[in-house]
Amino acid sequence: MKDSSLTGVERFFDTNELIVSKTNLKGHLTYCNDIFLKIAGYTEQECLGKPHSMIRHPNMPRCVFHMLWQTIQNGQEIFAYVVNRCKNGDHYWVLAHVTPSRNAAGTVTGYHSSRRVPDRATLEGQIIPLYDKLLAEERRHANRKDGLNASMKMLTEMLQSEGRAYDEFIAKLQAA
Repeated sequence: MKDSSLTGVERFFDTNELIVSKTNLKGHLTYCNDIFLKIAGYTEQECLGKPHSMIRHPNMPRCVFHMLWQTIQNGQEIFAYVVNRCKNGDHYWVLAHVTPSRNAAGTVTGYHSSRRVPDRATLEGQIIPLYDKLLAEERRHANRKDGLNASMKMLTEMLQSEGRAYDEFIAKLQAA
């Protein structure tokens, strides 16, 4: 299914730039740096208090976000390749590092995401083909929950066949 609000145009940011955002526990934006605002095409006023999913690209497999949220809600960090949607329908790829933010007592109070430019060869050779398969599986099911469960199963089986956990899979891609 093609989303008419998408332009198909990819935006890029410099390798020395870092996109940073912070959210509360519900995923609502509490901070966006200037690089985030510049590439996504939003003002700070348009972002603060809004769900981080405002930049979610419809071609991003839901199972990857499901895994991401499970990981950070369990107090762990995660690295993930993510395609985001800009305000005007353009898109940009990132390698995101998402961590829980804790107060002095160690209680998780929100989440911090730092995103950098992903390796192009890894995107084109590994991530985009994988995400295309996961997304096709999700869309094959009339029920969204069934689609999510099916793509999670597909991702889990792929990781099991490689004998790796998700974080090991991503680390292997970064080292290649």
